Amino acid sequence: MTTWTSVECAAHWGVQVGTWNSYVSRGQAPAPLPDPGPGGRKVWDADAVRAFSRPGVGRRRGSAESAAVLEELRAAADAPRERRRALLRAGREAGCEVSAMAAALGVSRHTAYAWLKD
Repeated sequence: MTTWTSVECAAHWGVQVGTWNSYVSRGQAPAPLPDPGPGGRKVWDADAVRAFSRPGVGRRRGSAESAAVLEELRAAADAPRERRRALLRAGREAGCEVSAMAAALGVSRHTAYAWLKD
């Protein structure tokens, strides 16, 4: 198992060491391993750090399903309103961002949100 220090973990996440330590203290990053590393320093399992979603990054939006839904939305930009609403709902279930779906349909975010509320 590969272990990383807080410096290496922070570098992997692209944050400062202080930010990394704050994430760890709030449970927003993996906990350190129970056994200290060289020099008695805390260490983390590198695979656990790689797999953990960094705060502020959000969920993945690049799935094949969401890409297919966005392509369908682009093709349906001139479709009847009810068809576009149905596609918006399908896109939301697939995890697409509302702003990306609105852009694909050629409508404002506000319109897309209103259609999703109905």
